[in-house]
Amino acid sequence: MSLLVLGLSHRSAPLELLELVALSSERAAQLADTVHRAESVGEAVVVATCNRVEVYADAVTFHGAVSEIGEALSRATSVPMERLREHLYVHYEDRAIAHLFSVACGLDSMAVGEGQILGQLREALRSAQRQQSISSILGDLFQHALRVGKRAHAETEIDRVSGSLIEAGLERAGTTLGPLSQQRVLVVGAGSMSSLAAMTLSRRGARELVILNRTAATAERLATATGGSARPWGALAESLTDADLVISCTGAVGHVIDAASVTAAQTARSGRHQVYVDLALPRDVDPEVGHLAGITLVGLREVGQLLDDSSTAPPVQAVEDLVVGEVGAFLAGRRAKSVAPTVAALRSRAADVVAAELVRLEQRAPSLSEEERAEVQLTVHRVVEKLLHAPSVRMKELAVSGASGDYAQALRDLFDLDPHDVATVSVPPEQGGLA
Repeated sequence: MSLLVLGLSHRSAPLELLELVALSSERAAQLADTVHRAESVGEAVVVATCNRVEVYADAVTFHGAVSEIGEALSRATSVPMERLREHLYVHYEDRAIAHLFSVACGLDSMAVGEGQILGQLREALRSAQRQQSISSILGDLFQHALRVGKRAHAETEIDRVSGSLIEAGLERAGTTLGPLSQQRVLVVGAGSMSSLAAMTLSRRGARELVILNRTAATAERLATATGGSARPWGALAESLTDADLVISCTGAVGHVIDAASVTAAQTARSGRHQVYVDLALPRDVDPEVGHLAGITLVGLREVGQLLDDSSTAPPVQAVEDLVVGEVGAFLAGRRAKSVAPTVAALRSRAADVVAAELVRLEQRAPSLSEEERAEVQLTVHRVVEKLLHAPSVRMKELAVSGASGDYAQALRDLFDLDPHDVATVSVPPEQGGLA
C-alpha cells in the first residue's frame, strides 16, 4: 500500500470553484467514508477548509485509488469531473508526506504561517477516527504532521511572516478608511476566524467594536472578551448602517450580506465610504456589493495577493528545511516499523526453539537441581540473544537507510519464517494520543 493525496486548493483552483466544492464537516465525513469503502483504498482522511479540499488515502493500487477518489469527490461536491480534473493535484508517497507537513506548518495556506490549519487537521483526524476510516498508516502520518506543525510555530518565526488574513485585511482597509482608532467596526460571526478578527481589532484599538452572531450567547461572550458590544442577528441592517468597516466570516451557505442590504445602508449613511472584508468561503458578501458606489470589497483573493510577498522570507526557508528533515525522519521510522514484524517473528521462533530444548533437557536430565536448571536456562537465553542481536540491529539499520527489503526477505528464508506468521505477529503499539 502507498500514501497519496488528491485535492484542490487556492493554489490550483479559482475561488469560484473552491466555493462550489466547499464541504461542511458532515459532508467531509461522508466523503471520507465513501472513499474508505472504495476497493482501491485502505484508509482515508478528508481535510476540508475554506481554501482546500484534500483526500488523503492509503492506496492499494495507485491508478484505481485516484480514479475512485476523483469520482467520489465529484459526487460529493456535485461538480462534474470534467471541470474538476484540470484543477486537481495528486501527490504520491514522499511528495504526499511533504505536502501534508507543509500544510500543517501553514506553508500552503493563503496566509503563510497561519496556525488555524493545525486545528483543522486535528479535527479531520478525529473525524476519521470516529468513523473508523483510518488506522495506523494515516494515523501515524497525521500525528507526525501535527507535531511538525507545532515545531514550526515553536522553533521558527513563521508566525510573523504574514501575521494573518485579518492583519492583511485590516491593512487593506486602512488604506481606504484611515486609522482604525477612528472607525466603527462590525464583526459578523463568532467562530474561530471572527474571534481572531475581534481580538485583533480590540488590540489595535478600534473606536467601536460590535459583534453580531446568530447565537446571541456566543456573541455576548466574544464581546465581553474583546471589550465590544453584542447585537442580535435581527439588527444586521442597523449594524451595517453604523459600521465603517465590516468583517464577515460565518461559514454559512449563501450570502449573509446582500447588495440590497448594503445599498440601504449606504443610503442611510449618505454615501459615506465603507469597507467590507469577506474572509468566508463560500463568500458571506454578495460579490455585487463590490460594484456599489462608496464600497470597497476585500475578499480572499485580494488578501492572498497582499500576502504573496511573504513567500520568500527567511522564516519560510527555515520551515521548508524543517519539513525536509521531518519527511526523512518519518520515512526512516516507517521503514523501521515495516521490518518490526520480521524481527519479532524471528525472536518468537527463537523463543519457541529455546523452550522446546529446555523441555527436552528436563526429560533427559531430571536430576538437575533447580539452581543448575536455572543456570542452563540463563546460558541458553544469553547465547540466543547474542546470536540474534546483530541481525536484528542490522536489519533495522538497513531499514532506516532504505535497503531493508532483500535483507528482511533473506532472514525470512534463512530462518524459515512463515510470511503469514510475520504479517500477524503482534508488535506493541506506540503510546500517545492526539498530538
